[in-house]
Amino acid sequence: MQTQIQLENIDPATCFVKGTHTKKGRTNSVAPGATASRNLFYGRVILEAGDAPIEFSNATHETGLICLNGSGTVTTGGQKFAMNRYDALYIPRDSEILVESQGAFDLAEISSPVEKAYPLQFVAFEAIRQDPALHFTAGSKPTERDLNILLGKNIEAGRIMAGVTFSAQGNWTSWPPHEHHHMLEEAYLYIDMPAPQFGIQMVYTDGDSPEMVQVVREGDVVLMPKGYHPNVAAPGGSINFLWMMAANREGEDRQFGVVNVQPEFAVGATGLEASQK
Repeated sequence: MQTQIQLENIDPATCFVKGTHTKKGRTNSVAPGATASRNLFYGRVILEAGDAPIEFSNATHETGLICLNGSGTVTTGGQKFAMNRYDALYIPRDSEILVESQGAFDLAEISSPVEKAYPLQFVAFEAIRQDPALHFTAGSKPTERDLNILLGKNIEAGRIMAGVTFSAQGNWTSWPPHEHHHMLEEAYLYIDMPAPQFGIQMVYTDGDSPEMVQVVREGDVVLMPKGYHPNVAAPGGSINFLWMMAANREGEDRQFGVVNVQPEFAVGATGLEASQK
């Protein structure tokens, strides 16, 4: 029987979080109730030189850690993993996690509650770049972007998926406009956009009266509980983001690239076909 999903409204008050990269330590910026997410949690673990290690338990949540800047180590499940920029680590529920570094170390922490325990797995960004089903160019100018799937079909997991997308200067991404709320909720964390770079993120169910048109900068997060969600970079800069998803139904809905394209633009390819290889 189809599970009925309670969808949140598209409202900047619950779908936009500004500057999530500004505080040290372990912080949380996206969670059900406080924001428009259903099963998706996002936070940051940020260490600087001289900081004490950070230790925590993920309880009933599966967790994805993605290195955004610097380097360091994560110890969990009796193993120690050295992580560099855009490396990812999938950690099963009921795990103890230790994060430490001799210098700067900035991790995105993505999590979601799950019933099952899935295997611990490290994903090297260098290896992703060599796999044409996980790293590919989507679209063509002016919608061309470099897409990297870090936590996708390459790992076993219950709900979460994540990756990084980098646009060409002044380009649109997430085009043609698409949505997937019956299976997946999503959020974008904007990265590698030093000032004065900015972009415009739209989230809407009706293109004539979009519910959300938001200026976005480094460290901001936009949630997409439903609706189409194209974006565009300001001229002279790019719009780059860590995308994170949580499946509505554990296991069953965890599928990348299964999208509904906005009918007016549903001509030709979606740009995500390479992920189906």
